[in-house]
Amino acid sequence: MAFFTRQDDTQTLSGRLALGVEYDGTRYCGWQRLSHAESVQGTLEAALSRIAAAPVKVLCSGRTDSGVHATRQIVHFDAPAARTQKAWLFGANATLPRDIAVRWLVPVNDDFHARFSALARRYRYVILNQPTRPVMERHHATWCREPLDAERMHRAAQVLVGEHDFSSYRAAGCQSKTPIRHLHAIEVCRYGTLVVIDVQANAFLHHMIRNIAGVLVAVGRGDKSESYPAELLALKDRTLGNVTAPACGLHFVDVRFDERFALPEEPLGPQMLAFRGDWTGDRDLIPDTPLMRRRRVWPKWIDADGNVVDTHPDARAAESVP
Repeated sequence: MAFFTRQDDTQTLSGRLALGVEYDGTRYCGWQRLSHAESVQGTLEAALSRIAAAPVKVLCSGRTDSGVHATRQIVHFDAPAARTQKAWLFGANATLPRDIAVRWLVPVNDDFHARFSALARRYRYVILNQPTRPVMERHHATWCREPLDAERMHRAAQVLVGEHDFSSYRAAGCQSKTPIRHLHAIEVCRYGTLVVIDVQANAFLHHMIRNIAGVLVAVGRGDKSESYPAELLALKDRTLGNVTAPACGLHFVDVRFDERFALPEEPLGPQMLAFRGDWTGDRDLIPDTPLMRRRRVWPKWIDADGNVVDTHPDARAAESVP
């Protein structure tokens, strides 16, 4: 398979490097580095800094909350020292705890940015739908003991596709400047006892997917009508929304970039869904919008006439955004 590739141990790599990271978020406060709690970012930076023998700061494609997992978090950093690909990869994994791993590491051009070059993010919310509590999956799936109608959930969710004001689906403390997001696709499927909500968008608001999951579970149980997601969307008021689904069922599974970056492809997670045989990038739903066109050429910009111009003045400042 394509991801079984030999790691080069002859030529050293420096400059900007991109890596794919997998982690179990159960015991972390989330991705973002915090002074009072252990984070994925802080743990990864400590490991890479040890390999480089110098401080390393990493930037990610999407910050995950406490307890949320990732199978394909894309990260980049500017290496302060030259090491071989094998040294970076194996050295980091030898230093990291067992609930975080670097899956691959490749050099990229300086115009690659894990956050600002990303065209789409994809998550899967996994629900274990059975009458008795789970054991093996307890940290990686949300348990729902009442029967869920996955087909009903899927039909109800389709109203969310497109560009909308998702105020009713954001956390009360969400700090995003705008509630507008473009949701590319959402699917709800059943695989035996697993009910999976598979969703892709240009980006997500704080708790947006977990709030969507809470609404769809209420529909699937029969507590709410199929029109409920649409009604809630129109209200644009989080205080009128449903419960936020638990973090343990949420998995960050893919990030899409312009093809020119040629990042490695790999099986789409989480591992409990490996039987599907999905690979990253298999959903080709990136819309041709002004935002997507800007992201494809970032850190350059597109002016009002549609011309690509020199580096946007905010691009350098954006590098320091956490």
